[in-house]
Amino acid sequence: MFGIHDLTLFVLSGLLLNLTPGPDSLLVITRSAAQGWLAGAAAALGIAAGTCLHILAAALGLSALLATSATAFTLVKLMGAAYLVWLGLGLLFRRPHTRAKPAGTSAVSLRRVFLQGFLSNALNPKVALFFLAFVPQFIAPDGSDQTLAFLILGGIFNLNSLLWCLLLAVATARASARLRPGEALGRWLHRAIGGLFIALGVKLSLAGRS
Repeated sequence: MFGIHDLTLFVLSGLLLNLTPGPDSLLVITRSAAQGWLAGAAAALGIAAGTCLHILAAALGLSALLATSATAFTLVKLMGAAYLVWLGLGLLFRRPHTRAKPAGTSAVSLRRVFLQGFLSNALNPKVALFFLAFVPQFIAPDGSDQTLAFLILGGIFNLNSLLWCLLLAVATARASARLRPGEALGRWLHRAIGGLFIALGVKLSLAGRS
């Protein structure tokens, strides 16, 4: 339909890619462990919203600009890297939430977590280039509506990714509730994850378009 082929292979490939650790899954794990599954779900929804932006941009050909313009790619890349580093520094120097107050995720804080998920994904140009390179492989060149086919495949990938992130949020929150780490351990966990975010930001800043 619409020139889509090898749909099963596309879904399986997408699931395997979702299992690969990255800034998105790390953000979901961090928020779920600190504030419960609801915060992790808010991060997951923000990530899904950012992915929708990439899908639309790729379907409309805007992502091709990142692939061909070194200036545009570098600008978005540095913005994304700076944001990841900012998140990492925030984790390094903040006091962890205690499990005695897991409901500290107010409507405002959940909106902030959602925005963090959205920005961490939307400001990563590698995601845009991934859709530009990966999805067209499953669309026939002579398809009746390639743009619609792209949107359908992108939506399937995003839905699977969202479901995985939600599962990750629930699993992390349950594990954190059982372990109930003390304040000292929680502080070191925040520092370790903050360091990972900074490392990912530096890695993104050095990444090329290939």
